[in-house]
Amino acid sequence: MKNPFAMILMSAAIFGLTGQAMAATAEAKATYKAANESASADYKIAHAKCNNLKDNPKDVCIAEAKAARTVIEANANAQYKDTLAARTTAAKDIADANYDVEKEKCGSQSGNAKDVCIKTAKANKVIAVSDAKADKKVIDARVDANEDKNTAEYKVALEKCDAATGAAKDACVTSAKKHFGK
Repeated sequence: MKNPFAMILMSAAIFGLTGQAMAATAEAKATYKAANESASADYKIAHAKCNNLKDNPKDVCIAEAKAARTVIEANANAQYKDTLAARTTAAKDIADANYDVEKEKCGSQSGNAKDVCIKTAKANKVIAVSDAKADKKVIDARVDANEDKNTAEYKVALEKCDAATGAAKDACVTSAKKHFGK
């Protein structure tokens, strides 16, 4: 991304996506609600500042205000839900918001420069969405691989228990089940 605003938004998104999420407790609900209220208040202030502008600069200003709100709300939702799907959705929502900002910035241009600007904005969105999907697939694959490894190691541990008899075998099996969460 070429513009600093979009880079800041993506940095915030990445930080929010990689931060440790809270469990769905009363504190998490309060944090989620506070983040959304803050986003709404910040949006109203930023939008009010846009009223002094005209034409394309006003459109860009409004798009930036909406994008900032989207980043906060999407990250808050991802932290609150604490799921990979929620994080992926947040990344996609942020990519959409960044696209809207970049597209509005293209409005001040004309001809081929505008066409190139819009294509670049679309490309940046596709890249961000693709990265979010790829990250989800990588994480899903790692989870599956870890489950497969755990199952294989559990089977080896049980096989080792077959060498024992009686109470020693029972203790070995119990220990294996406890160790591998079975």
